[in-house]
Amino acid sequence: MVFALGSAFFAALTALLGKLGVAGLNSNLATLIRTVVILAVTAALISWRGEWQRPGAIGFSSWIYLVLSGVATGLSWLCYYRALQLGPVSKVAPVDKLSVVLAIMFGVLFLGETLTWPVAIGGLLIAAGSVVIIAF
Repeated sequence: MVFALGSAFFAALTALLGKLGVAGLNSNLATLIRTVVILAVTAALISWRGEWQRPGAIGFSSWIYLVLSGVATGLSWLCYYRALQLGPVSKVAPVDKLSVVLAIMFGVLFLGETLTWPVAIGGLLIAAGSVVIIAF
């Protein structure tokens, strides 16, 4: 839960700082700069903690899923930064959070996760909140 809350906090900072950073800059270049910084920070953390592994020790399916996840992340960031460039962060960030609703649906459909009432209601509330923000 601590890491999930940390993720939410840093995602909010990402929206704010990204909106400020993309002003007057090509959104694709802004995404590249952000990606290089993420690469450097992550490499530093892995080095500091001694967590490097030989690439050959990583399973083939892990490589495939991680590469596809990286492609999806890159496309998401490119869309997100362009949206931030074109619209207010107060509308872009909540619409982006529809990813939570999609993740719930994907988890149920593709991973066989159980849809509980609290998760279903929470997902519907997130979707409803995004619709209200978009519409008004």
